[in-house]
Amino acid sequence: MPADEVSAEAIASRISAVGLTTRLEERDDCTAIEAEVPEPLSAESWRQVLEAVAEADRFGLLATSSNGRTLWAVVGKAVPTTGDVGGPGHQR
Repeated sequence: MPADEVSAEAIASRISAVGLTTRLEERDDCTAIEAEVPEPLSAESWRQVLEAVAEADRFGLLATSSNGRTLWAVVGKAVPTTGDVGGPGHQR
């Protein structure tokens, strides 16, 4: 399993350990992690969640009056390297 997938799984696991249900979605360039955040959530739980998402490349909280609060984080996928980075005809 690539390192970025391991990182996303670890973040999701830490969020789940707080009692939130996580969803992972594989995208072309990243793995997205989402979790619904219930009202109320203790200060200690928030601290643990924030420590977990701090390991992601980006994270945030979407809060709406109609849908509640959704925590999200993304871990970017590593770009594969090749010996022909410049493409055919590239002069070094």
